[in-house]
Amino acid sequence: MALTSEERLRAAEEAVRQLRGGLAEVGVTLPSLRVDPLTAAGDGTLPLVELGRCNLDTALRLAAALEAGR
Repeated sequence: MALTSEERLRAAEEAVRQLRGGLAEVGVTLPSLRVDPLTAAGDGTLPLVELGRCNLDTALRLAAALEAGR
């Protein structure tokens, strides 16, 4: 059974919520993190999650968090 447009959008929003929370726990904030509005409006595919741009400090914090998780 295929997901409806609304279900796909809710799934993407939940993924963003979980990712934002997990990143916050390790001290990383991606200000541009969001559901991509163009793909969210489309039919048939799952919306994309935009991780967006970040400054050097954020990139280094993210890299350190990933390294610590290994």
